[in-house]
Amino acid sequence: MGDTASMLLSLIPLVLIFVVMYFLLIRPQRKKDKEQQQMRNNLEVGDEVVTIGGIIGMVVSLKEDNVVIETAGERNKIRIKRWAIQSNETVHDAEEEAAKALKAEKAEKRAAKKDKNAD
Repeated sequence: MGDTASMLLSLIPLVLIFVVMYFLLIRPQRKKDKEQQQMRNNLEVGDEVVTIGGIIGMVVSLKEDNVVIETAGERNKIRIKRWAIQSNETVHDAEEEAAKALKAEKAEKRAAKKDKNAD
């Protein structure tokens, strides 16, 4: 019976290491992957994107898993896969409004805090 208890106690550090690894490595990576997939699914014609190869271009057309981008300079059109898009550099109106609302909310909190401290 003592051997079983000591064996279980020796497994506890391994389980703890796995749990810590999950919360420090796996979970954040899944969250990042989900955000990237959402960004790729929300692409619109006219968005400026950067590919994983470093090519910067503007989205000309979207078809299922393919995206056609137009580069600056000579206005070359390149057909790429959605998964090859690293980031969307275009800020959409909804994102701008959310950022403005957040700034306004922070400013209100600061003003309220100053008023509270002045009393």
